[in-house]
Amino acid sequence: MNLADWRKRDSFYEASARRRISGLLDSRSFHELLDPSERVSSPHLEQLGFPVSFDDGVVVGSGLLDGNKVLIAAQESGFMGGSVGEVHGAKITGLLRLALTSEVKAVLLVLDTGGVRLHEANAGLVAISEIQRAAFRVREAGIPILVLIGGTNGCYGGMGIFARCCDFIIMSEEGRLSVAGPEVIETAAGVEEFDSRDRALVWRTMGGKHRFLLGDADRLVIDDIKAFRDASIELMQRTRPLTLDAILDEHRCLGERLESYGECRDALDIWKKMGIPAYTTIPVLDNDSFLAAVRPYLVGGGI
Repeated sequence: MNLADWRKRDSFYEASARRRISGLLDSRSFHELLDPSERVSSPHLEQLGFPVSFDDGVVVGSGLLDGNKVLIAAQESGFMGGSVGEVHGAKITGLLRLALTSEVKAVLLVLDTGGVRLHEANAGLVAISEIQRAAFRVREAGIPILVLIGGTNGCYGGMGIFARCCDFIIMSEEGRLSVAGPEVIETAAGVEEFDSRDRALVWRTMGGKHRFLLGDADRLVIDDIKAFRDASIELMQRTRPLTLDAILDEHRCLGERLESYGECRDALDIWKKMGIPAYTTIPVLDNDSFLAAVRPYLVGGGI
């Protein structure tokens, strides 16, 4: 991306949940369910003396994407790190269940979260399990679920697991995807295992480029809302069958990945084993140069 194009971009990373939705969907097509006049806040936070938000940190609704009706949820990174509590999770679950009774082309989930809201403990964990169960039913019905990751929190914890249970993942280089966050790993295993202050290490390990190379992300786009929109329009035309054979194939691929790279201590070691000639330059390549350089080495060949 040249300097002029960079200046014109509409940063996905910096945008609020509602700004992301506005840029992703067709102009003025979004209809918010449980709009700001219908305050639905977490009862747990209030009891614990924590501040609440009128939407509990997630916006849900319907709209048009390239003329096709879709449902969409976007987590607000600025409220408690986009974490999932009882009400927050119920809104996403309800949206997914609505897909089963609506004529929609796809469901878009803009995830920007550290995972479960620890303040709500079991209620948050149950909420994530309900989200996952509802998603499987949506996929079984042949409705694709697209996950978009490119926000300030990344996508961690139970929602990181959930993201990989959906049809497709679209990420930017700035996005991060993992089960445990950097600080969690360091706390549990020590700084020798993972230094959370080493930002280059964090992005090499959990960032969009690495997830794309491993086959976890299906599209890698620049940090621009329109780029996420274009990728969503393309991928909503597809589905991934949720069958036993497909699940077994996924487990086989994960087993092969562990066998091939299980002893690697750094993403650089993995990229080298993949056979990428200039593997040390991957972190500094722009999106187009990166895709051109790594396309022959993608796990599974990409889609």
